[in-house]
Amino acid sequence: MCELFGLSSSAPVGMTYALHEFATHGGLVHRNKSGWGIAYRQDRDAILIKEPSPASDSVWVRFIESHPISTGTAIAHVRYATAGEPSYENTHPFTRELGGRSHVFAHNGSLHNIWQQLPLPPGGFQPIGETDSEYAFCVLLERLRPMWREPEKPPALDDRLAVVAEIAAVLRELGAANFLYSDGDILIAHAHKRAWEEEGGFSDPRPPGLSTLALTGADLTARGLHVDSAGADIFMTAIASVPITEDGWKPLPEGTIVALCQGREVARLRM
Repeated sequence: MCELFGLSSSAPVGMTYALHEFATHGGLVHRNKSGWGIAYRQDRDAILIKEPSPASDSVWVRFIESHPISTGTAIAHVRYATAGEPSYENTHPFTRELGGRSHVFAHNGSLHNIWQQLPLPPGGFQPIGETDSEYAFCVLLERLRPMWREPEKPPALDDRLAVVAEIAAVLRELGAANFLYSDGDILIAHAHKRAWEEEGGFSDPRPPGLSTLALTGADLTARGLHVDSAGADIFMTAIASVPITEDGWKPLPEGTIVALCQGREVARLRM
């Protein structure tokens, strides 16, 4: 099953991405062999690195683990393909420009018949690849488009969350709909349910779909992941499909939307 990881911090932190736990899911043990990617936010833009091959075999992963990239928000994904062949255009995260800034999206789950259930208007956002995930991202951006008019002035948080909640409710009717979305101002997580890899195959989807960990003035270190707070009093919140350290993680209830800004939770909806 696909794996998601997100990070929001109160100041830029140095993040080394070996994510050995993700690399394990990316082909060393588990079945996630279809690609991996990570987006590091840089103000209104994002550095995107991804490839459609196992993270466990990647020269790029080895490079990133030894070259910290400073960021205040990051979204990472390891893919097990269920819709769309392993290819660059089908690899998460996905990015699009809206309102003069890069928007970033990654999804875990399968959304059945989304192409028929949520038609996109001609001339608007269109997917480049074949995945249900990228298509869902385009649907979300189409709904958000009317309110994004000025790059320097994001729409009201309540208005953005109302649209995200509306789309998330529809996606849950189509299948497992865990996702991370960043608009350069906030990081939004929607927790639903996920299939768990068990002996003999995958289980039926069940919660939790995502878990969170909040830290203050401490580094985040897991196998292959290190987020360096440089000893500063920095607030960080991490989000992951599966807890990547042993202590402190809290599962998000099914149907929960969490908005993070500079490491702190600024809004929560439960549907």
